Order: sequence, then C-alpha cells, then structure tokens
Amino acid sequence: MIRDNPMQEPQRCGAHARQAGRPCRNWAMPNGRCRMHGGKSPGPPKGSQNALKHGNHAAATVERRRALRALLKDVEAELPGGG
Repeated sequence: MIRDNPMQEPQRCGAHARQAGRPCRNWAMPNGRCRMHGGKSPGPPKGSQNALKHGNHAAATVERRRALRALLKDVEAELPGGG
C-alpha cells in the first residue's frame, strides 16, 4: 500500500537476522516487533524469579557497595601521597 505521506506508512519490525543481517520485513505491532519477534508477548510473567539469581543488583547490596567505596575513598585520601 503506497501512500502520499511516508509517515503514514505502517512501521516494519525492527528485528534483524543473525547471519544475513537483513531486517525483518513483517509489519510491526504497537511495540515495534512483529508477531514472530515478540509483538504479541506481554512480557515476563508477574513475579518471575529469573532476575533474582544472585542479588548483586539488589538495593541493599548496591547501597552497601556505595558506602564501602566512599569509605575507601576517604581512607585513600588520608594516606601519604593522596592515594
């Protein structure tokens, strides 16, 4: 379907092939992907525990690392030579 205004043309899927590197030629759904590349997917299930494998990015761990980094910076500043 050719239209006068190219901005009115439906968007294509943004996925690319791994080996050929060519973009997918299917029409995109509202999230920018076609039905074969995740357009119908509502996302991960609610309460998915897959992201909680090690806790390195938990808020308490991040805060603890920031406090330790600040403490080390203070100690290095007091060393002879300025760290």
